[in-house]
Amino acid sequence: MNFIFDLLQGLGIAAAIGIRPFLPVLLVGGLAAADLGIDFDGTDFSFLESWPFLLGILVLLAVVELVARRGVALPWLLLGAAVVLGALMAGGSLADRDNPVVPGLVGGALAAALGYYAARALFTRVRRRLDPDAQSTLPVFGEAAALLAAGASVLFPPLAIAVIAGLAWLLAAGRRREGEKYAGLRILR
Repeated sequence: MNFIFDLLQGLGIAAAIGIRPFLPVLLVGGLAAADLGIDFDGTDFSFLESWPFLLGILVLLAVVELVARRGVALPWLLLGAAVVLGALMAGGSLADRDNPVVPGLVGGALAAALGYYAARALFTRVRRRLDPDAQSTLPVFGEAAALLAAGASVLFPPLAIAVIAGLAWLLAAGRRREGEKYAGLRILR
């Protein structure tokens, strides 16, 4: 049963990292350093809670935000960072209680990709409907959702099921709407 909870915890963290990659890593690293719900000490993943790693993530966050403010989109960099960090966090979650880490590495990468694509599709749809002032608040909502999902997954791992199911539903609903987008125009012929 511990394996299932540890896997759910890792997958929930990875999905949250997929939504927005850097603040959830800082939150989970801080929780792990304080031994609150997760602890990477004594594992091969102990660097995930070390201050040099967390400082590097903070610097990377600052650089990405600076580049984004200049209007440069970095979707492949963010996806790559989310997949790698999600896999590491999910693997670390399993290593915390001496479980095999391969399911966490693979599942974490997939959950992070799911979170990335679902969040990107949602924010793209929402951004089209908002005025420029309101569009600037979308990253705040993304960060808040990612932090909430990561924190909930660490402190109560079964909530990761709701996080992953919600992201899968958002992705499926977005793709379904894309297919229906021009259905009304075909009727006019």
